[in-house]
Amino acid sequence: MIKFLLKGILRDRSRSLLPIIIVTMGAFLAVIMYTFMEGGIGGMIETSARFNTGHVRIMTNAYYKIQDQVPNDLALIEVSPLLEKLQTTYPDFRWMTRIQFGGLLDVPDENGETLKQGPVVGTAIDFSSNVGSEIMKIKQGLVSGALPTKPFEILISEQFANKLGLKIGDSVTLLTSTINGSMAFANFIVSGFLSFGINAMDRGTIIADIKDIQSVLDMPDGASDVLGFASNMIYDDKKMVETAKKFNVTFGNAEDEFAPIMLSLGEQDGLDEMLGYADAAGSIIVGLFVFAMAIVLWNSGLMGNLRRYGEIGIRLAMGEPKGFIYRAMILESCMIGIIGSIIGTIIGLFCAYLLEIYGLDYGALMQNSTMMMENVMRAKVTPFAFVIGFLPGVFAPALGAIFAGIGIYKRQTASLFKELEV
Repeated sequence: MIKFLLKGILRDRSRSLLPIIIVTMGAFLAVIMYTFMEGGIGGMIETSARFNTGHVRIMTNAYYKIQDQVPNDLALIEVSPLLEKLQTTYPDFRWMTRIQFGGLLDVPDENGETLKQGPVVGTAIDFSSNVGSEIMKIKQGLVSGALPTKPFEILISEQFANKLGLKIGDSVTLLTSTINGSMAFANFIVSGFLSFGINAMDRGTIIADIKDIQSVLDMPDGASDVLGFASNMIYDDKKMVETAKKFNVTFGNAEDEFAPIMLSLGEQDGLDEMLGYADAAGSIIVGLFVFAMAIVLWNSGLMGNLRRYGEIGIRLAMGEPKGFIYRAMILESCMIGIIGSIIGTIIGLFCAYLLEIYGLDYGALMQNSTMMMENVMRAKVTPFAFVIGFLPGVFAPALGAIFAGIGIYKRQTASLFKELEV
């Protein structure tokens, strides 16, 4: 019977072409919507981890309480022994030390007088190891120049450098304060320009070597925090929460404000709730969309079967059992749904793959944003994207056929010839 129905679908395009087109569009849109939501949420997690929270983050208890103020006077000291313990205890993690600081960047003229100034947010990482630069994708974001190889060289965001009129090799002065509260001045040479692809960072960020900043801020072997990342760079909330609990039991001390405390990504800055809301919102949006498409496809199936009122009457008049016709209609609608879903899913996955590579740049709409989100939102193709188009694509036409086909049992065989005006 399947072969017979398939021939009918292929040969009688008047009853199959429009439903297949509608199912194809529905499956295509379901795949695109799902992959785009997955990519958006995944991108937000990755960006937050790389530039802010890590998969896990270690700081002192006192620093944690007022971390928004970046209180380096409460930062970790003697980080090297702690780093060795971490690398020994958690060999499947990658660790990077970091100092976050703020200040004023002064650009002098040829006489050494201030020409231009601008506030900066700084991050210091260890350039002697590749961990920090790899995790922050410094090389990929390097627009011109080179990474710091000599003491007191810095990288500046390209947008900020253009605002100050800087060139590679120019000298700039950082004005900031030490952990003891005194003013600090240090001259740096601009070694390269960066573009992070994040408006919040491109407006005014500098990257320096951690040893230079330790000497400027009077915090030898100190760090604002230590960030840990899974070796495969995939965030697993359950694993990270468990790791943080074990670390705090082993190394933590709630009574000592300078004892280290480890937090997972989800436990920082309300990210757990935000990710929960984003995940729920994404599921609701995709769910509503799939439901709306199901209604459209159901209606299409319903109308398609009602248009075949005369054909069904003739088949009943010729003696075909009502149950056989009913089951054939449902099976035929399922076959139309499968054909449309396959075509729609293939087209949707192809477009999603292109969106995963090239993304959609919406940076112009978020010029003043302070959120740590990349300007380019990308889709993410996951295994579930291969089947989500089949949910509305197959079940909705079948549901339409089930309801439309109930009318078959209401037809009276004795009055068919009168209905058909034969």
